[in-house]
Amino acid sequence: MQKADSSDLFDELDAALQSGSSEKRVAMLRQVTDLFLNEADRLDEEQIGVFDIVLVQLIERIELRTLMEISERLAPVANAPVDLTVKLAGHSEIGIARPILKNSSRLTTADLVAIAKTKSHGHLLAISERSQVETAVTDVLLDRGNPAVVLSVASNSGAQFSENGFAALLNAAESDDTLAEKTGLRLDLPLNVLQQLLLRATEAVRSRLLSRIPPEFQEQMRQALSIATKAVDRESRKPRDFRSAKASVSLLRAKGDLHEITLREFARNRKHEETAVALSLLSSTSLEIIKPLMNSPMDDGLLIPCKVADCGWETVSAILSTKLPSGAAPRAGHEKLKMEFAKLSKANAQRLLRFWQVREASAKSA
Repeated sequence: MQKADSSDLFDELDAALQSGSSEKRVAMLRQVTDLFLNEADRLDEEQIGVFDIVLVQLIERIELRTLMEISERLAPVANAPVDLTVKLAGHSEIGIARPILKNSSRLTTADLVAIAKTKSHGHLLAISERSQVETAVTDVLLDRGNPAVVLSVASNSGAQFSENGFAALLNAAESDDTLAEKTGLRLDLPLNVLQQLLLRATEAVRSRLLSRIPPEFQEQMRQALSIATKAVDRESRKPRDFRSAKASVSLLRAKGDLHEITLREFARNRKHEETAVALSLLSSTSLEIIKPLMNSPMDDGLLIPCKVADCGWETVSAILSTKLPSGAAPRAGHEKLKMEFAKLSKANAQRLLRFWQVREASAKSA
C-alpha cells in the first residue's frame, strides 16, 4: 500500500465519519476490508497497523449484522489487524465474537485468558473449540465454564491440560457419564488419572472405555484397574479398633503433648486410628464425623477438620496419604486440593463442621 493510498484512505475515512451516515460508514467499512483482504499477503506490520486504525474507527456504531460479516471474513486471516481482532473477539454479541474466538490465530494466550475470565459461556464455548488450546486457557474454561463448555474442551484433542485441569475433569466426570467417557478417551490422560476415572466411573462407562482402549493397552489397563480396586478396597475394609487409640491419644492430650506435630507423625507412620482420634480432638469434633471422612474416596471433606485444627499443608498431605495403600502416589488433584485448602478460611470450616455436628446429633436423636 503506497503512502498516497494511505492519505486518500484517511481522507475518505474522515468524510465517512463526519457525515454521520450509517450507510456511508458501512460502505466504507466494506471497502477498507476488501482492500485489506486483497493486499493482506503483501502487507508488512506497519501497513497492517494503518488498516487497524481505520477499521477500529469504522466499526463504531455499525449494525451487528455487518460486524458479524466482517468477523467471519477476518477470522481465518493469519495477519489480521490485531486491535480490531481483539475488539471483535471481546464483543458482547457472541455472533460477532465467535468466528474470531474459534478460528483467529492473531489472539494470544493472554487475550484468550482475559476474555475467558470475563465473558459469557458462549464465548467460553467458542474458545473451547479452537484447534489448539493452551493449559492457561483450559484452566479458566474448566473453572468458569458450564457443563457444555467442560464437555467441549474435554472432547478437543488439541486442548492441553495442567495437573489441576485433569483433576477438574476427574471431579466433574464423577457425575457426568458422557464427560467421563470423553475424558477417558483422551490420549494425553495420565495413567493414574485414567485409573481413578475407571474406579469412579459407572460400570457402563467403564465397559465402554475399556472396549475403546487400543488392544495393546487393554490387558495392562484391566490389571492396573484390578490392582487399584483391590488395594483401595483392602485399605477401606480393614477392621478398625479405636479403643486403644482413644486411650493413648487422650492421655497425650491430658499431658499437653497432643499437637500438630504429633498428628503428623501418626499420619506418616500410617497409624490410621491414632490419626483419626488426634484429628478429632484437635478439631474439637466427634470421631464419628472424622471416621467416614478418613474412608471416603473423596479427599476434600478432610480439609474441613484439618483447617479447624490449624494444620499446615504438610500435615494435611500426610493425613490424606493414610487413605491410600502404602507407597501409592497422591491422587490426581493433590495440587488443586492444596490451593482449595489455602483459600478455605477457618471461620467457614468451623461453620461447616458445626453443621455436620448438628446433623449428626439430629440423626442420633431421631
